[in-house]
Amino acid sequence: MSKFYELQPRDGKGEVFSFDQLKGKVVLIVNVASKCGFTPQYHELEELYKKYKDMGLVILGFPCNQFGHQETGSDTQIAQFCKLNYGVTFPIMKKINVNGPDSDPVYQFLKSQKAGLMGFRGIKWNFEKFLVDRQGQVFGRWGSLEKPSSLDSVIQQLLESEPKL
Repeated sequence: MSKFYELQPRDGKGEVFSFDQLKGKVVLIVNVASKCGFTPQYHELEELYKKYKDMGLVILGFPCNQFGHQETGSDTQIAQFCKLNYGVTFPIMKKINVNGPDSDPVYQFLKSQKAGLMGFRGIKWNFEKFLVDRQGQVFGRWGSLEKPSSLDSVIQQLLESEPKL
C-alpha cells in the first residue's frame, strides 16, 4: 500500500486529516495562495470538484506563503476568502511550507515521487498541481501555468478506468 495513505496533515481548523480516508479516491493536491496571479484558478478547481466529486475526486488546497508572500492570512481568513470569492467547497488545509527544511510531509512525499520540469524537485510557485490515482500513486505533476480545466480528461480517465478499492 502507498505511503501516501499514511500522511496526516492538518485541515484548516487544525484537525488531523488522515489520508487513509482517501483510499480509492483520485486526489488533486494544489499549493494555493490568495494574492497570486493564478488565484483565479480556484474557479476551475471548484468546477472540477463539483463535476467529479461524486465519482471519487477529492481536491485539497494547501495554502503556502513561500512565494512572494501571497498568502499572509490566517487559516480562518484563507478559508473565508476562498468561500466568499470563489465559492470553494473542497477542503482548504492548514497553511504550510512546501519547500525547505520545514516543508510539510505531504509535499516531501509528492516531490519525491514526481519531479517537475527538467527534473526539478522543488515547488516553483503557487498553484502547482499533483494528481494521485486511486492506489495512492502520484500520477502526474503540472506547473502553475497549466489551468486546472486542462486536467479534466486525465481526471476523468483515472476515475473511469481504475476500480475502487
